[in-house]
Amino acid sequence: MTFHVTLQPILSILAGILILVKPKLLSYIVAIYLIAVGVLGIVR
Repeated sequence: MTFHVTLQPILSILAGILILVKPKLLSYIVAIYLIAVGVLGIVR
């Protein structure tokens, strides 16, 4: 659980930077994030 809590802010920062650099990636980043959160929620 600690790993997930510390990983999420880092992923959010990286996603924000990628969206600023390439705005077309927004939908892909959001989709990947939602899938990852859903899988982690099911696995727990």
